[in-house]
Amino acid sequence: MEETHIKRPTGMFGFTIVWLGQIISVLASAMSQFGLTIFMFQKTESATALGLMQVFFITPFLLISPIAGVMVDRHNRKLMMMVSDLGAGLATVLILIFQALGILEFWHLYFASIIYGLGMAFQWPAYSAAITTLVPKEQYGRANGMMSLIEAGPGVIAPLLAGALLPIIGLTGILFFDVATFLLAIGALMIVHIPQPPRTEEGAKGQGSIWKEAAYGFKYIFARPSLLGLQMIFFVGNLFAGIGFTLLAPMVLSRTANDSLMLGSVQTAGAIGGVIGGIAMSAWGGFKRRVHGVLAGWAISGLGMAIVGLTGGLPIWIVGIIVTALVGSLINGSNQAIWQAKVAPDVQGRVFSARRLIAWFTNPISPIIAGTLADFVLEPQMRAASNLSETFGWLVGTGPGAGMGLIIFFCGLFSALIGLAGYFIPAIHNAEILLPDHDELPKADAVPA
Repeated sequence: MEETHIKRPTGMFGFTIVWLGQIISVLASAMSQFGLTIFMFQKTESATALGLMQVFFITPFLLISPIAGVMVDRHNRKLMMMVSDLGAGLATVLILIFQALGILEFWHLYFASIIYGLGMAFQWPAYSAAITTLVPKEQYGRANGMMSLIEAGPGVIAPLLAGALLPIIGLTGILFFDVATFLLAIGALMIVHIPQPPRTEEGAKGQGSIWKEAAYGFKYIFARPSLLGLQMIFFVGNLFAGIGFTLLAPMVLSRTANDSLMLGSVQTAGAIGGVIGGIAMSAWGGFKRRVHGVLAGWAISGLGMAIVGLTGGLPIWIVGIIVTALVGSLINGSNQAIWQAKVAPDVQGRVFSARRLIAWFTNPISPIIAGTLADFVLEPQMRAASNLSETFGWLVGTGPGAGMGLIIFFCGLFSALIGLAGYFIPAIHNAEILLPDHDELPKADAVPA
C-alpha cells in the first residue's frame, strides 16, 4: 500500500526554502545593526567602543564553538539550526525591551552581543554541514554562492530602508520587525527535511567524550597539511581584514561629520558588489580548481581594501568596497566547497567549528588593535603636522579619519600578499589533488570489526 503522507521538501528546493527564510531574517537584522551602529557611535564617538561590540560577540562565539560542533554532529542538525536562530532572536528581544522602556545604553549592546555570539556559534557549522547532506555535491558551489547572498543581499537596501524608517517607526519599530522575522526563519526550517549524515570511518574514530570529540576537529585539521594551510591563509588574512573593516564605519563617519547617508551609501555599494558576486557564484559555481578562487580572491579583496583607505572621499570608498565585496562569495564559496567535498559529513560539525575557531582566532583582538591604533596613535599623528602626515598625507589625506584610512590601506596590502603567498606553498596550492573526496572514503558499516 502506498504512503499517503506528503514528503517534506529536500534537495535544492528544500535548501531554497530555508535560504528564503534566512535572507528575510538577515535583512531585518542588517537594518537593526545599521541603527545600532549609529546609536553606538553617537553615544561614544569612539572607534574602540564600536569595535568592542565585535569583541563581545566573537569571544564567547569562539570559546563555545568546539562544543557547538560536537552538538551539531551528535544531534539533529535542523534542531541545531533552530537553536542558532533562537539565540540571535533572544539577543534582539533584549535590546528591543530596553529600547522600548527608554533605558537602552551602549553597554547593553555588549551584553546582547554575548548572547548573540553564543547562538551564532551553532549556526555556521550546522548550516554548512546541512548543505552537505541536503544538496548534491556538484551543487555545493552554487549553494554556497546563495549563502553568501544572505550576507551581502540584505545590505543593498537595509541601510537605506533603515535610514528611511528610523524617523517613522524609530529604532523600536525596526527591532520589533527583526524579532518577527526570526520566527519566519524558524518556520521555514520546520517544513524542510534535512537528512542526517551517514556514519563513516572517520566519524567512528572521533567518538568519545564531549571533550575528545571537540578536540577531534582540531586533530583532523592538523593531520592534513592542506586543510591546515588553507586555514592559515584565513587566519592571517582575517587578522588584517578584521582590523581594516573595524575602522570602515568610524573612518567614513569621521571624514563626513557623522553623515549617516554617506555611511549608508558606502555600505550599500559594498552590498551591491557582494550581491553581484554572489549571483555570479550561484550561477557559475567557481573555478574548477577551487583553490584559485580562494587565493586569487584574497589578493583581489586585499587590493580593494587598500583602495578604501585612500584619499578621495565617496567615489574612492565605493570603488574599493565594491572590488572587495565582488570576490567575497568567490573566496568563501570556493573554500567552503573544498571542505564540504573533502571532510566526512558526520564529523563536519566538529571540523567546521574547529576550522572557524582557527580562522577567527584573531578576531577578538583585531577590533582592539584597530581602535587603539586609531584613537591613540595614527589619528592624532595624521591630524597634526608630523613626519607621518607629511609622508602619507598625499596617499590618505590628513585630518579626521586619515589615520584610520592609513591603517585600512596597509591592512589591504597585507591581505593581498597573504593570498599570493598561498601559490608558493604546494600543500595549499595542490590541496584538491592531495586530499580525497569524502564520498571515496569507506562507510562505518564497511569497516571490519
